[in-house]
Amino acid sequence: MSTTQPLQGPFDRRLVRHRRERAAATLADADFLLAHVREALEERLTDVNRRFSRIAVIGAGDGSVARMLNARYAPDLLVQIDGSAAMAQGARSDGFSLVADEETLPLADACLDLIVAPLTLHNVNDLPGVLIQMRRALAPDGLVIAAMLAGETLSPLRDAFARAELETVGGISPHVAPMADLRDLGGLLQRAGLALPVADKETLTVRYGSPLRLLQDLRAMGESNPLAERRRVFLRRDTLMRTLDILVQDHADDDGKVSIRFDIAYLHGWAPSPQQQKPLRPGSAQMRLAEALGTTEHPLE
Repeated sequence: MSTTQPLQGPFDRRLVRHRRERAAATLADADFLLAHVREALEERLTDVNRRFSRIAVIGAGDGSVARMLNARYAPDLLVQIDGSAAMAQGARSDGFSLVADEETLPLADACLDLIVAPLTLHNVNDLPGVLIQMRRALAPDGLVIAAMLAGETLSPLRDAFARAELETVGGISPHVAPMADLRDLGGLLQRAGLALPVADKETLTVRYGSPLRLLQDLRAMGESNPLAERRRVFLRRDTLMRTLDILVQDHADDDGKVSIRFDIAYLHGWAPSPQQQKPLRPGSAQMRLAEALGTTEHPLE
């Protein structure tokens, strides 16, 4: 079992758990991100020609990812792990659920064939440490596949809050969490010891007739401000109204709807195994590239 201690960092993990506790009753009101990610994960797993018999889902959500995996693989073991007791309880499927912080996973070494983390990892303080724990929990040739918010997600909202606070209270406090850069995520997979690492991104744009609905959706999903350095007072009404005004002024389309971008990073990595394909040694190719492409090679001048 892991004995890793939670790392102090930008995210208030107690608050993250509280947000998810509350969202257990409201996630169905704003489940579009999770539904999109579930479908994307299922499509990606279709390309993997094997059956996984021991599976963990890190971040139970509404249980729909676990139900998809159950229907697809009929695994011998399926466990859902969530820091929120309400989420873990409400998401019970054909497997069983555990309540545990996602930064200290209660998993034995080499006990799983597949680990899936749907929209869980963007609020952990020690992402490299979590990926290392996942790699240790995988049996040889086991797969970890994760989806997390990254890139320019919610950047218009971050900008609007900053400008509104400057105008109304004369200072800035963080309201939107920083997002990981895709170029860094592939390196983290390698640092964790995962083989054949892949990190790619897709952008989902959601159009809101009222920017207030965006804030309501984030609350319903449990994605409200989780930062430890947040201002510890209620958001002033004039700051909120100015934030909404800026979103409309700067980001509304011709029809008056505000476009909000969600960048979703997908991470894939395998536990090392002697049976895996390995890259050829540099200089060992048996054919020149020009021959393979059926073209003429021209020397550099």
